[in-house]
Amino acid sequence: MAVVELSAARSSAGARAEQVARASYGRLLAIIAAQTGDIAAAEDALGDAFERALAAWPHDGVPTNPEAWLVTVARRRHLDTVKSAANRLSAPLDLQVAAFDRIDLEAIPDKRLELMFVCAHPAIDAAVRTPLMLQTVLGFDAAFIAQAYAVPATAMAQRLVRAKRRIRLARVPFVVPLRDDMPARLPFVLEAVYGAYAIDWQLVSGPKVRDSLAAEALYLAKTLAVLLGDEPEALGLAALIAFSLARADARVAADGCLVPLAEQDRTLWRPDLVREGETLLRRAHALGRVGRFQLEAAMQSAQCAAVRPDARALLALHDALVRVSPTLGARVARAAVIAECDGPRAGLDELQKIDGADRFQPAWATRAHLLAALGETDAAASAFAKAISLTTDAPSRLYLARRAAEVRPSDR
Repeated sequence: MAVVELSAARSSAGARAEQVARASYGRLLAIIAAQTGDIAAAEDALGDAFERALAAWPHDGVPTNPEAWLVTVARRRHLDTVKSAANRLSAPLDLQVAAFDRIDLEAIPDKRLELMFVCAHPAIDAAVRTPLMLQTVLGFDAAFIAQAYAVPATAMAQRLVRAKRRIRLARVPFVVPLRDDMPARLPFVLEAVYGAYAIDWQLVSGPKVRDSLAAEALYLAKTLAVLLGDEPEALGLAALIAFSLARADARVAADGCLVPLAEQDRTLWRPDLVREGETLLRRAHALGRVGRFQLEAAMQSAQCAAVRPDARALLALHDALVRVSPTLGARVARAAVIAECDGPRAGLDELQKIDGADRFQPAWATRAHLLAALGETDAAASAFAKAISLTTDAPSRLYLARRAAEVRPSDR
């Protein structure tokens, strides 16, 4: 094969492998890990399979069913790895796998949900259950997860390694739990699905990643809603993501700058997803058990229904949310709404009461906007600089930089 042809083949094979990784990594990992319950070994095997794909596909061509090829190669490597040294296969792995095209992945149930419930098992430390799902099932790097949780990357990586070891040693079964066991595990699963959407927007740049993961988050949320039937929070989560996705095309301007919600062109919103969100939210409300994701979806519904929703009504929803789920994000968002109701000074006072806000990007961005509204330009410029330093999303960085320049025009 000529050098130019080989280079083109490598580029094509690499692009196809990357596409498969984005779309199917979690599903493939779940299928492989289900054999032994050893997630870490399954990750190594799947990584090895991708490396072999990059070596073989440029010469042999991309298989008709690349996911099945990867599963076959990874399964063989995984089973070889977990065997004892005495029984380990001595023959080299044959990459010319004749059987892989007979694997019908579409006939295999979506095992990602099984793996997510495995990660939510009581044997796993509650603090790491959702981060573990985000990494193993949804493919986020530990550093991204650490940033979202405002903890050091090394600490998060160590927690994830310990959690995977715990699953293996405790022999946690790879099955969807019985109905009686679901309530204790479900909140962590829902949090991970939402995290796939939220972290994607906050920490990852590039429309390809967003299109893939945002759509996957909505798919998983709707799958959970169907699977559980009468679980209002699963319906609420699906509604929340539908509302959020409805505005995706209006979120970033042509020049790559973030467009705040109040300034978005509503003609770019997707009415079908807004209607779907309203339908899901009504179904959740009818079940009579209010929870975090229903409240967040109700806020989104209010934003979709009115150009400038009633601030006091939004504050009531935020108050309820903080009572149900007093997360760092919920408390910072409530401080921003308090500022809308009672002025920027009241919002700043509320921010001061929040533990951990000094490590949280939305808190710094909110503080910067409120200080700018008060005319405290030096403090606002400093807060904007800190918010920008904590922001990896390119559209958000550009928006914050422009707002900072408006506060201190001479710094342009």
